[in-house]
Amino acid sequence: MSTGPDRDESMFPELDAAQIARLAAFGEKRHAQSGEVLVDQGDASHGVFVVLDGSLEIVSVSSRDDVAVRVLGPGMFTGEVTQLSGRRSLVRIRAREATTVLEIGRTNLRRIVQIDAALGEILLRAFMLRRVYLIAHSVGDAVLVGSSHSSDTLRLRAFLTRNGHPHAYVDVERDPDVQTVLDHFDVRVADIPILICRGQLVLRNPSNAEAAACFGFNAGIEDGTVYDLIVVGAGPAGLAAAVYGASEGLSVLVVESNAPGGQAGASSRIENYLGFPNGVSGESLAGRAFVQAEKFGARIAVARTASALECVSRPYTVKLDDGGSVQGGSIIVAAGARYRKLDLPNLARFDGVGVYYGATHVEAQLCRDQEIAVVGGGNSAGQAAVFLATLAKRVHLLVRGRGLADTMSRYLISRIEACPEITLESWTEIEALEGDAHLERLRWRNTQAGTGGVYAIQHVFVMTGADPNTEWLGGCLTLDARQFIKTGADVGLDHWPLRRAPYLLETSVPGIFAVGDIRADSIKRVATAVGEGAMAVQFVHKVLSE
Repeated sequence: MSTGPDRDESMFPELDAAQIARLAAFGEKRHAQSGEVLVDQGDASHGVFVVLDGSLEIVSVSSRDDVAVRVLGPGMFTGEVTQLSGRRSLVRIRAREATTVLEIGRTNLRRIVQIDAALGEILLRAFMLRRVYLIAHSVGDAVLVGSSHSSDTLRLRAFLTRNGHPHAYVDVERDPDVQTVLDHFDVRVADIPILICRGQLVLRNPSNAEAAACFGFNAGIEDGTVYDLIVVGAGPAGLAAAVYGASEGLSVLVVESNAPGGQAGASSRIENYLGFPNGVSGESLAGRAFVQAEKFGARIAVARTASALECVSRPYTVKLDDGGSVQGGSIIVAAGARYRKLDLPNLARFDGVGVYYGATHVEAQLCRDQEIAVVGGGNSAGQAAVFLATLAKRVHLLVRGRGLADTMSRYLISRIEACPEITLESWTEIEALEGDAHLERLRWRNTQAGTGGVYAIQHVFVMTGADPNTEWLGGCLTLDARQFIKTGADVGLDHWPLRRAPYLLETSVPGIFAVGDIRADSIKRVATAVGEGAMAVQFVHKVLSE
């Protein structure tokens, strides 16, 4: 791994004798013979190995030939973020010679990062830098064969990327050697997208849940466990609740339908979040919060969607779309909201093949040097326009009103005004989407001037107002006229069964709370969502002690 001296020292630090002595209480010595495999790619039961003498090599097995990407000498240690989550190893760990190691299991590893701040910082920094390297260099156990004109290809690429899972992508329309890959696994171009899992399983257009199962995303999470707290949704509010709940000793399970970060996770850059003066991408912020939650012992299940809520008595039950269910003494609903779709008859045909609801690097790669459109006048639309303008030839920002002043932060407006690649189209609505297999043209109209036309635009990003994800609640909780969840004093005495008043973020069912965008009259900001998630945990403690 060629990383530069400073980054290399952080990614592969060498522990001193005193630090190894502190770790010794949490592990066991083990001897390995030359060539012995301590961890194979796909293993999920391994721990971390600290080299005491001899050496280990990290081997990439993503191709037919094993490639040693790093040699670890005395004082160095194995591992990356999968050590905390329990997911399968992406690499092989092999003794390069007769070697003595200190093996530390996952449970003790979590104890170390929680009680020894100095060692915990060294380990976590190394783990996260290594994961970044693996992603950047596609070192792992996943190969996705797909097409830029396939909505399911985009779905799987976004799912793997937002879950931080390294993968190699092969485009059937651009890679001249793709047929070799297809022939090797006996698949046809018509079967794409193809996900090759661990070099063994070939999944033809798998669902996100099937991909998560193949790569062991949810290892160790069992339906029969009763948790102190179940958090539905892993956006900023849900992740904050997981971090604070787990750090304060609660057993926490987070159920997330797609990937950590929620709607904010699809944001290219958040520039007004406290503590990040240079801005931070939603994906990066979510990734850090995910590791932080797992550091304290929270379990996070991805690609598992809440389909129903049983709220008659505690423990409450959350039913899942795969037929399973989980139970909790308390529940925090942080399922967020989704952007409203355009009211056009053929919209579904172009979802993922011209119409998108997030502006991450995955979608941006499709738009290089092209004219595109962004629909919406809020901060999400503004952030997307500024980000996409760095790649696209021209960005048309379409807003239904007269301008941006009433709905967008001033710093974003200034940046849009200063960007020559962005054209603001006020009083503008899309009237039609045109194309065959993928979007080819847009027709829009200026509602004030009555003018309009057809534009050769193949990519449109829709970031308009949001609707809450509350359909699965099945009448359990009291909602307002727009189907957002009422909390606190807004619940009303007619819908409240106890003598005490509902807590600030508590719903009409005692012990069930709502936070973030799904809550009625919430402030749609990342910082507010994080604050609500943290605050709700304090009320959870009160409910569990009643």
